[in-house]
Amino acid sequence: MKKALISVSDKRGLEPFVRGLARNDYEIYSTGGTLKAIESFGVPVENVSTLTGFEEILDGRVKTLHPAVHGGILADRSNEAHMAALESQGIEPIDLVAVNLYPFKETVAQEDVTEHDAVENIDIGGPTMLRAAAKNFKHVTTIVSPEDYGEVIQRIESDTLGETYRRSLMIKVFRHTNDYDQAIVNHFSQAEETLRYGENPHQSARLVRTTENRNTILNADMLHGKALSYNNLRDADAAFQLAKKFTMPVAVAVKHMNPCGVGTGETIAEAFRNAHEADSQSIFGGIVALNKTVDRETAEQLHSIFLEVIIAPSFDEAALEVLTQKKNVRLLEADFREDEHAEEFVSVSGGYLVQSQDTGALQENEIKVVTENKPTREQMTAMALAWEVSKHVKSNAIVLANEKQTVGIGAGQMNRVGALKIAIDRALELGDNVVMASDGFFPMPDTVELAHAHGIRSVIQPGGSKRDQESIDFCNANDMAMVFTGMRHFKH
Repeated sequence: MKKALISVSDKRGLEPFVRGLARNDYEIYSTGGTLKAIESFGVPVENVSTLTGFEEILDGRVKTLHPAVHGGILADRSNEAHMAALESQGIEPIDLVAVNLYPFKETVAQEDVTEHDAVENIDIGGPTMLRAAAKNFKHVTTIVSPEDYGEVIQRIESDTLGETYRRSLMIKVFRHTNDYDQAIVNHFSQAEETLRYGENPHQSARLVRTTENRNTILNADMLHGKALSYNNLRDADAAFQLAKKFTMPVAVAVKHMNPCGVGTGETIAEAFRNAHEADSQSIFGGIVALNKTVDRETAEQLHSIFLEVIIAPSFDEAALEVLTQKKNVRLLEADFREDEHAEEFVSVSGGYLVQSQDTGALQENEIKVVTENKPTREQMTAMALAWEVSKHVKSNAIVLANEKQTVGIGAGQMNRVGALKIAIDRALELGDNVVMASDGFFPMPDTVELAHAHGIRSVIQPGGSKRDQESIDFCNANDMAMVFTGMRHFKH
């Protein structure tokens, strides 16, 4: 007879499931409350201790952690040496494992939960059995959800409980144990913190810390100011992520998740002057990230306007003396080192999406000049700045820049011409020394036509449209330079 090992905290659907197993000649083994429940159904069941020859100890903490259990689960039935080892030890294979775990999330969600309660609801044997059985999915059926009981019985009775289906159950198991472990990490590291509210006062919000690395905004050291809000954190991260991309001094001002002014310079004070000049209106009430130590000169400029958050790798004593005069401005010290392997998460209904961060950088030897005119060295410097900023602007994105600063940004528009119109309308200056960067290609020449009409003579874009040649032809006819990067930077 085949053997089934069942240990569940969630008893939903248990009775018809075990009756179905018994009807199909499965010997059922169980423990604790599950054993008592199956006995109450009148279904034949044995205690796991009859397999192990060992009574559970330590108030049930140790009952299934035994070679008779895990040998029976993990043995590769196609491996003669494995099967011989089982026989020599008197261990029989276990064919089906149905386990769901102690209710850790439900326990720690209670307002009066104690640490003892939380610890006692960390399941050890359950995840171990699940992971062992899931690893051996070629031979063992693993069930973590009561919703799968019915289909498993149906497949047993129709002889369709094959490897492909067992693989699908395996995936559910590892997803479940991963979520379970993350809940434990979050609770005991106090990684989850309730915020005053979300994007708007009627929305609740909390933050969940997933790493202790200092090169993240949540692990920055807060030197001064009141607690950060949901919007502060998102905007601060947007500014921080862009400022990290530069080695030369840079200042990044962000408003509503979009850069409003980016400036570079020989010093951090000069970089901030250029960022402020880029859009002195939008920076009001914004977030600023600076990638070099903030000194007194820079601090006095920052102090002269209203800012919510200032992020830097460090602040010298003179800078702190100036900036802490305003009690509410938040001062954050963070590690500006890049993490090439960082991932970003975006929630969608039913789950979340995960992708690697957009670390694609402009490589001069990979740029393709597609027009008869070639950009000047000054224009190439401006292009490099505009292109890097475009990566951090919501699509459709247009960035206008000169050598030292952005001069106009059009963000989050439904078409590229609309984004350029906004950038032109906000532009600090226009003319030959201003370049245009687009995060995506031009499906038609209307964007370069509008740029030309406002004196812009140099363009950087990914290329790749079926109608690229129309834009190229327009540039050639109007003494414009255009380069293709072969890389787009959509940001939703």
